[in-house]
Amino acid sequence: MALSSSCGAIKRRDNLCYWRYTTLMTAFLIKHFVEGKGDRSERARRERSGRLSGTVGIVLNAILGTVKLISGLITGSVAVMTDAVHNLSDAAASVITIVGFRLASRRADAEHPFGHARIEYMTGVIVSALVIVVGANLIKASYEKIVNPSELHSSPLVLVLLAIMIFANLWLWRFDLRLAKYIGSASIKATGEESRNDSISTGAVLIALLLHQFAGINIDGFVGLGVGAFIIYSGLSLVKETAGPLLGQSPDPETVRRVEALVTARADVLGIHDLIVHDYGPGHVFASVHVEVDSRADVLKSHALIDDIERDAQVQLGVLLVGHMDPLDTQNPKVATLRVLLHNALMNVDGVVNIHDVRLVSGEAHTNVIFDVVVSPEGGSAAFEEALRLAHRVLADLDPTYAAVANCDIDYGTGT
Repeated sequence: MALSSSCGAIKRRDNLCYWRYTTLMTAFLIKHFVEGKGDRSERARRERSGRLSGTVGIVLNAILGTVKLISGLITGSVAVMTDAVHNLSDAAASVITIVGFRLASRRADAEHPFGHARIEYMTGVIVSALVIVVGANLIKASYEKIVNPSELHSSPLVLVLLAIMIFANLWLWRFDLRLAKYIGSASIKATGEESRNDSISTGAVLIALLLHQFAGINIDGFVGLGVGAFIIYSGLSLVKETAGPLLGQSPDPETVRRVEALVTARADVLGIHDLIVHDYGPGHVFASVHVEVDSRADVLKSHALIDDIERDAQVQLGVLLVGHMDPLDTQNPKVATLRVLLHNALMNVDGVVNIHDVRLVSGEAHTNVIFDVVVSPEGGSAAFEEALRLAHRVLADLDPTYAAVANCDIDYGTGT
């Protein structure tokens, strides 16, 4: 693909190409250093992307940090000096990114049978923590500047250099966002957001120097204080985003939708429930699901159906899916009536997400109506108990011999 065509494709997909030259450079780097290698596996592609992001970040941030450091010494501006430290710390963060992606690409072993891909998330947390540390140091230095202000010495050359560095950081931000979207990486996205922070902080520093140059107003320390607070806020937001997968956050809605669509596309599948998705890192997604089938169907055919679904999920979606065959009584009209009755009643309970597996077990004196109630993590046992009390009342009104017997399921972010 020609570079101009690559740029056009990127423009059509994500509208990130408002500078043709910078987009062309991004397309060139991705094509030659990520796509243009021999091993085209997902693992190798992610490692090359992480190495590219880290290498570009090291080189550019080292240059920007050095230039800002010299500019800070010339002007005597604490904001410029701390901004230089900010860039140099970003270069260190890029080293962490390279190492993190390298470790995350290691294959599974006896001690880590699910692979090492979660190291990529840990890398994002470390980078985010560095952002917070830099912001705290900037606030400290800026406060000292406010308490003990000193004269600034600006020059046209320094102002021009700072303006150029703003655009350089904006390009690095766009580059990392494009690369992050290309492989779905929260770690590279965190690195890119830090470059955006650099451009904002450098812009604030430039404004402070311009005010001093043309109006004689010295707000250097106050600007540094504001930039530091913004950086800390950004760092905390990045920690939340990158640490989420490590803490077991809700699965990606698109992954859930694709798994549901793949399973329910089969004609013999009546429905699904209890879908649980486990994320062991990018490209390492495991899931389990209960697949509802007709109880009258041949058990061997239903088992083969589940096997086919599991294989398709791995081949088409890259998800290692384990399916549980759940037979439903589709011929008993009482079961169908009870399913609708309970669903309409219990879905009005705050915290109830779904009900499934309605079945009847008849006895001499009473009939157990057995079903599962799916509740949200927030609703928990309180929502389940309220749903069970309501189910007792609804069933008793329908038939005094009915007794509600319910199991509590937690919704793990899939609504099933």
